[in-house]
Amino acid sequence: MNGAPDGPALRHVHRPLPHDSGIRHVAGAALYIDDIREPDGTLHVALGLSPAARGRLAGLDLAAVRAAPGVVAVLTAADVPGRNDISPANADEPVFAEGEVLFHGQPVFAVVATTRDAARRAARLAAFDIAEEAPSLTVEDALARGETVLPDYAFGRGDVEAALAGATHRLEGVLRIGGQEHFYLEGQAALAVPGEGGDMLVHSSTQHPSEVQHIVARALAIPDAFVTCEVRRMGGGFGGKETQATQWAVIAALAARATGRPCKLRLDRDDDMAVTGKRHDMRADWRVGFDDDGRIAAYDVMFNARCGCSADLSQGVVDRTMFHADNAYFLPAARIATRRLKTNTVSNTAFRGFGGPQGMLAAERAMDEIAARLGRDPLDVRKANFYAPGRDETPYGQSVEDTDVLAALVEQLEADCDYRARREAIAAFNARSPVLKKGLALTPVKFGISFTLTHLNQAGALVHVYQDGSIHLNHGGTEMGQGLFIKVAQVVAEEFGVGIERVRITATTTAKVPNTSPTAASSGSDLNGMAARIAAGTIRQRLVDFLCETFDVAEGEIEFRDDRVFFGNESLAFAELVKKAYQARVQLSATGFYRTPKIHWDRAAGRGQPFFYFAYGAACAEVTIDTMTGEYRLDRVDILHDVGRSLNPAIDIGQIEGGFVQGMGWLTTEELVFDAKGRLATHAPSTYKIPVASDVPADFRVTLFPSANRQATIYRSKAVGEPPLMLANSVFCAISDAVRAARGDGLAPLDAPATPEAVLRAIVGAL
Repeated sequence: MNGAPDGPALRHVHRPLPHDSGIRHVAGAALYIDDIREPDGTLHVALGLSPAARGRLAGLDLAAVRAAPGVVAVLTAADVPGRNDISPANADEPVFAEGEVLFHGQPVFAVVATTRDAARRAARLAAFDIAEEAPSLTVEDALARGETVLPDYAFGRGDVEAALAGATHRLEGVLRIGGQEHFYLEGQAALAVPGEGGDMLVHSSTQHPSEVQHIVARALAIPDAFVTCEVRRMGGGFGGKETQATQWAVIAALAARATGRPCKLRLDRDDDMAVTGKRHDMRADWRVGFDDDGRIAAYDVMFNARCGCSADLSQGVVDRTMFHADNAYFLPAARIATRRLKTNTVSNTAFRGFGGPQGMLAAERAMDEIAARLGRDPLDVRKANFYAPGRDETPYGQSVEDTDVLAALVEQLEADCDYRARREAIAAFNARSPVLKKGLALTPVKFGISFTLTHLNQAGALVHVYQDGSIHLNHGGTEMGQGLFIKVAQVVAEEFGVGIERVRITATTTAKVPNTSPTAASSGSDLNGMAARIAAGTIRQRLVDFLCETFDVAEGEIEFRDDRVFFGNESLAFAELVKKAYQARVQLSATGFYRTPKIHWDRAAGRGQPFFYFAYGAACAEVTIDTMTGEYRLDRVDILHDVGRSLNPAIDIGQIEGGFVQGMGWLTTEELVFDAKGRLATHAPSTYKIPVASDVPADFRVTLFPSANRQATIYRSKAVGEPPLMLANSVFCAISDAVRAARGDGLAPLDAPATPEAVLRAIVGAL
């Protein structure tokens, strides 16, 4: 299932080992931030939130707040000793609002009290004086006002206008793509513990401990080295804890600094949803020119991205939308442009796929429209436009070196899922069914792997081997349920030839591995696995050198396996060798460092190789819609996904299944609604609908494509965190296919998410 092995059979790598915390997850024994035993005297923090979405903060009366029972301190912008800013780069997002409010629910002050209940009750007693202004809430609002958080940006190639004018056929359209709430099971939380001499220990549910360290230090006006950020695990992140965890860690640390006592801040679900960023929603305005076979001659697209009140990560997110506007398709002439629009809503941020899903969905809409215009099967149009030899350069100048992989993968899935026969059966069903209509779609995924901000493509690790042969593993990656820790542990155990039980996985902390990159961009295993292998390999080489010197054997005769070390006609238990090496004063600790090779990106020129490699996949989805209600049912899904030589097939299949379902939610049920005042109306599970078990199709087939990464990644594996989410484009395209059948005119003016209301609008017009 995973291709031919690269070398001798391995004991741990490429094996379906269980998640290291799986049993603790099920038993409720896995510790999260709110489970950490609170130090004596811990205080609790609650937020005072803006009741307006836009306006001048003329006054703030906190007398009643300070007088409330249990209140120890109240913090505002005036109480920030350093910079009142939690933005990662642009200095445009304050810790506490100061002078103006930017969105409904923006933190204006914090209450520190003896209990969480006391702090929350006190926070409601503030009297705000805000000179309100009409908020900008939508893409259209921001376009009308000309408000942006970053400059417009575009890249492409060729004479697009000439290619469009010369094309046999032309189409244009507008696709509205909704945002998405992260809905991690563990909400945002932080516990700050002050130490001596100004030190601060921060336990944070974050994907980016080094950024928490840096911004906490910046707010407290102390050096980074005074701050330690630690996280053992998160109960989900999905990008929502890359930058968004920082504000709560900063506020907890400010409270701890002000009171001299440990302080904890935990957002409840309603506040969490209201005051944290989402996936960027976008309006894609596109034009395409093509020939009689559906082969594209030119593609022109403008992504109008609603970024919210500040830049946050919108440069990288929307850039990645652009990088994936081609998806798997060669575009001879292309203009890919973006506007990063400012609105009076919470700042949008990273989300699994990091902008890529929006770019791909627009490309898939164009493919479906071309097929409808020509009366051809959409899969044939897609295949006609795949990257191929001689048609293998992206609009940003990177060569697609493995064009054969996607073609072979799609051919295999097409055969395995019996696509052609099912297409005929669905046409027959629709012809005889007046109310229920079926749709079918097979869509590809080509996703670039690496941070597009090049300097983030680095990682460090720390490995200790103790005298008894047990191994301490630490690296800069964070565990949010995705199985990163077990994968890296497998790599280290393999390097030493010992059982996985010997490897002790420890919490990520900036005190052990500095200057870490966020666990994001699907790079966690690639970066941290390689760094850990380098560290373990350094120690292993020292042990080899010791054996060669002590026992007069050649290095080529030494083999680490089965918890022993074999050399010549002798062997030692691994623990025995380690003990001897220690007694001989051999260093048994090492750091490892890895940086991704070959990548480079010139943003000003819009050219380069931002990705180390591409991950591929394809999914075929079959749906049934009810034309009377707009409701849909996902009948069957077939997925074939390329993870290279999987480090852990069980973990990877779980990631594929979970990513697909999360993408399906984004495209079908998860709708963000703001009222006219800028208040998030869908701020709780009662009003915001994520997929549940009954939404998962009973017929759900996931297979790993047999391949090996052609790039020298860790054991020739490929990233699996983000690419599977975009397999859910097949569901949206299948619903569109059913809408076309219901309308009977070849049109499917469906926007995402395809809620029942959106499906009905697409079938019968405005409701």
